[in-house]
Amino acid sequence: MGAFLFEHILISNSTAISGPDAYARQVSFLANLPLVFFLELFGIWLPILFHGLYGFYIWFRGDGNALEYPWTGNWMYTAQRWTGGIAFVYILWHTYTMRFTGNDLHENPAASFAKVQAEVHNPWLLAFYIVGLICASWHFAYGIWLFAAKWGIVSGDRAQQRLLRVCLAFFMLLSVVGLLSLYTFRARFQEPPTGTMTIVITDRPAASHGRPVH
Repeated sequence: MGAFLFEHILISNSTAISGPDAYARQVSFLANLPLVFFLELFGIWLPILFHGLYGFYIWFRGDGNALEYPWTGNWMYTAQRWTGGIAFVYILWHTYTMRFTGNDLHENPAASFAKVQAEVHNPWLLAFYIVGLICASWHFAYGIWLFAAKWGIVSGDRAQQRLLRVCLAFFMLLSVVGLLSLYTFRARFQEPPTGTMTIVITDRPAASHGRPVH
């Protein structure tokens, strides 16, 4: 899961900042990886499904007490649960629309930039993209800290505080790069709508059916 988000936000999507051609090359590279279907199945879809459903199970088993004990740690933990739920819905929707609707980007990577661009030009979808991106970034970055602290990988208050600062900086990096990518899709490198017809007009005279052309 973490490797997928790292690659998706900081590598693949960031190539959009360089323009449609760079983004299409990255999509083509991923689409032509060996056994790409199984890489997606076992490296993305099933891990997301397991992580999401197990996360909902843990969430609904627990009792939220951020209002009774409004400590910073409690609010951050509550944010972790809510951002996880929002990110899960967002990732499912984003994966479905990009992978299984409209242009098949595995077959036509050149259409990838325009396909994302068409979505973010809808203000409601753009807002959903922004919220989903920030939620996924927070859930991933703060989740690293929770995992390391809970399992004793990083122990001691000072060490955990240093790791927390690193994770918060990582959250900012993911968010900023992701937002720059969205800005690029929205405002730069305007692509023509897919499926449009280009008409070429030349100054070559039309056929005269036997009559001389003056």
